[in-house]
Amino acid sequence: MATTADIKNGMCLDIDGQFFFIVEFLHVKPGKGPAFVRTKLKNVMTGRVIDKTFNSGVRIEEVRIERRPHQYLYLDDMGYNFMNNETFEQIPLKKELINGVDFLKEGDTIDIVFHAESETPLYADLPPHVVLEITYTEPGIKGDTSTNSLKPATVETGATVRVPLFIGNGEKIKIDTRDGSYIERVK
Repeated sequence: MATTADIKNGMCLDIDGQFFFIVEFLHVKPGKGPAFVRTKLKNVMTGRVIDKTFNSGVRIEEVRIERRPHQYLYLDDMGYNFMNNETFEQIPLKKELINGVDFLKEGDTIDIVFHAESETPLYADLPPHVVLEITYTEPGIKGDTSTNSLKPATVETGATVRVPLFIGNGEKIKIDTRDGSYIERVK
């Protein structure tokens, strides 16, 4: 058991049977009254961010988690199947547990976060940026780069991304997996 003095960003807590990551915290010592800790907590399963205040010195239940690299193999009726790069053990994950699943392609290595005591997977994170090839987009008009207009483009995983007008078929682009936005063209 930890106390509020041990709180730090990235720590995982068990609150009422649900797991939360601490996004940010602030120790507050008002001029009158006891000190307290104001936190922003992100729910592991839903992704919702909530505000919670703890009195100073209160015991909190810390959850030990581990990040392990896994390679994506294939998709079947059980879900997305991954292989541990060290033990070669395979595990299936449901689509809801994978952040940025639309940009996942076979052979990619991602981090899966496990609850250390029960060995259950909590969620999986793709890298913040991936490079994918455009399979189809409408052709752009030469010289039409003065406006900040965007057009839809389909990438090799089947996801649709909004790209600038000068991007064409077969080009590789860098995509932000957190919000699915175009970052830059890759040479």
